[in-house]
Amino acid sequence: MNSIYRDATEADLPAIVVLLADDDLGISRENPTLPLVQSYMDAFRAISATPYQRLLVAIDDGLVVGTMQFLLIPAISRQGSWRGQIEAVRIAKHLRGKGYGEAFVRWAVAQCRAKGCVSVQLTSDNARMHAHRFWRRVGFQPTHVGF
Repeated sequence: MNSIYRDATEADLPAIVVLLADDDLGISRENPTLPLVQSYMDAFRAISATPYQRLLVAIDDGLVVGTMQFLLIPAISRQGSWRGQIEAVRIAKHLRGKGYGEAFVRWAVAQCRAKGCVSVQLTSDNARMHAHRFWRRVGFQPTHVGF
């Protein structure tokens, strides 16, 4: 496993959408048909233009094998602290269970800590029980209720 992590480019969008579509929930939410619908490009540009927000990819052997959205959130609470937010984490199906997701998430958490975040949070759909086990295994705990 020799993955590198970097900011996504427009050229990565088709691979990212395929990753997002490759599960029971994503298949009904995403449209990986080429050419991609314009809303994906619009979202990519909005993310790229927003300070403290990144769309990331994991690259292995020159291929996009993972993605996540990563945000740094300034807050007044907790004495003007920062929080990290990790969303839409996906790893290629053939690599799941082999440590790629854990390494990618641990890297993202380290990025948050390096920026001074006092906490790192995420959301996960109630139906994603396998993901919930993953999040607990890498150290996340369900401490809040999201609505």
